[in-house]
Amino acid sequence: MTDSVVTRFAPSPTGFLHIGGARTALFNWLYARKHGGKMLLRIEDTDRERSTEPAIAAILDGLKWLELGWDGDVIYQFSRAARHREAAESLLASGRAYRCYATPEELTAMREKARAEGRTRLYDGLWRDRDPSEAPAGMKPTIRLKAPQTGETVIEDQVQGRVVWQNENLDDLVLLRGDGNPTYMLAVVVDDHDMGVTHVIRGDDHLINAARQKQIYDALEWTLPNMSHIPLIHGADGAKLSKRHGALGVEAYRALGYLPAALRNYLVRLGWGHGDQEIFSTEEMIAAFDLPAIGRSAARFDFAKLENLNGHYIRQADDQSLVTMFEQLLDHVPDGAELKAKLNDTTRAQLLRAMPSLKERAKTLLELIAGSYFIFADRPLELEPKAAALLTPETRGLIGKLRDALEAVTDWNSETTEAAMRNFAEQNNLKLGAVAQPLRVALTGRTTSPGIFDVLAVLGRDQCLARLGDQAAG
Repeated sequence: MTDSVVTRFAPSPTGFLHIGGARTALFNWLYARKHGGKMLLRIEDTDRERSTEPAIAAILDGLKWLELGWDGDVIYQFSRAARHREAAESLLASGRAYRCYATPEELTAMREKARAEGRTRLYDGLWRDRDPSEAPAGMKPTIRLKAPQTGETVIEDQVQGRVVWQNENLDDLVLLRGDGNPTYMLAVVVDDHDMGVTHVIRGDDHLINAARQKQIYDALEWTLPNMSHIPLIHGADGAKLSKRHGALGVEAYRALGYLPAALRNYLVRLGWGHGDQEIFSTEEMIAAFDLPAIGRSAARFDFAKLENLNGHYIRQADDQSLVTMFEQLLDHVPDGAELKAKLNDTTRAQLLRAMPSLKERAKTLLELIAGSYFIFADRPLELEPKAAALLTPETRGLIGKLRDALEAVTDWNSETTEAAMRNFAEQNNLKLGAVAQPLRVALTGRTTSPGIFDVLAVLGRDQCLARLGDQAAG
């Protein structure tokens, strides 16, 4: 294929970029990149009451964090209202649309009658062939599409296959409201056409919209883009995705410590597959992605799988990049500012030294932060209850002796400190564990930590001797 492929991601700015929207953006981005094309970004802000600036900012921020860049400027749908009206007027002029003067009361009565009779066509065509001279004085009409009343509307969908609607069941939909504002249906068609969109990839909750939009394309004598309606995401229990399942904004996943690359990899596998492969680099994703490989059934969101995948990405990540991500995350977590204030050349260097052992145990960046607490702890350490319970007078005496043994170590690293502690244990007829646990409590304030000799190496000689001194029998 040539570089003529144009996809678009078109969110409504009524809330954050949720996880389903992020997957839709990813699929559009991958398809465009695979075919050397473009992915455009259109903010569908025609609902003026519900569209907000913070939501627009959150969508742009979420896409940037996921590293799903769009091509060209962001297009705002509301700013194109005059162009949408022009298209409606052209349909009116060609006889493919008409002015409707039905009152709200008449429309309500029509809807109730249609539902009572089990019909899906709710508008009865009251003004379809009526002379506008009969219009009530002073009433502003809507403009409706003169939709075909017989035959079929057909979409050849790349994911859903051939989808057919009977035209007798489809309404003459409103194109322009009485206040002159275009409806979503019209705006989407005009924008996709004017933006040169060749492939519409969106959630299958839009499938019924595709039938209505196809009728507008036909009336305007424009070519329908290639359509792909992807299944929605459900929870692990098969129910529609809700907040308890993970229907969170993308910014929540950042705050939970997920890596953008891991989240992209997880999202691409929700509904799309390539053999048995689970882990994809971005390049592999682009090369392998195709629309017919998307399944028709709803994908299931599973936090445990996402965590495991994220743990894999953390273990594979370069230590310095993890330090950078660690630092960036502090802007998005509670108490992050307090920890950020403790970042300096010394603590950054300690964090980098600790990263090989920290990342082996962490599935998220939050766990990485939690694991590194001992680097940033203030003296004297606040002891966990379990740790405090271990600090008997006898243990405190032992800590004083361990401090003396370590003070003799000059070339300080994990190997030399381990040798000193093994030597001490041997001379005092102790098991290494009987030495390691008091050290851990005194150096970290907890009963669990990264390997104790890694902790000694990371904190450095002066800090270790000082912390041991704080807990030794005084």
